[in-house]
Amino acid sequence: MTDFNDRERAEETKFARDEEMQFRIQARRNRLLGTWAAEKMNLSAVEAEGYAKAVVQADFEEAGDEDVIRKLLGDLVSAGIEISEADVRAALEAKTVEARRALMGEA
Repeated sequence: MTDFNDRERAEETKFARDEEMQFRIQARRNRLLGTWAAEKMNLSAVEAEGYAKAVVQADFEEAGDEDVIRKLLGDLVSAGIEISEADVRAALEAKTVEARRALMGEA
């Protein structure tokens, strides 16, 4: 019975680690997206840092990526930047890969 309990504990630990890594990847991705959008809007370094943090916070509004996409698209369009939802989604995918590579390199 101990083998089963050990295996169950190992699975729970792996699940928790995987969830934490996914959270860290998404947070890093959102910060990168915020920086990307800030560059497009020609924000200063201080403003860009604040904006990147705001994008990370926007991800806590609802499950999934739609809240982040909505924020980025709305802010970019409001700033007079011509950009489509497809462009934002493509940036999201690219920044996800970049964030995953950065975090995997740290591990």
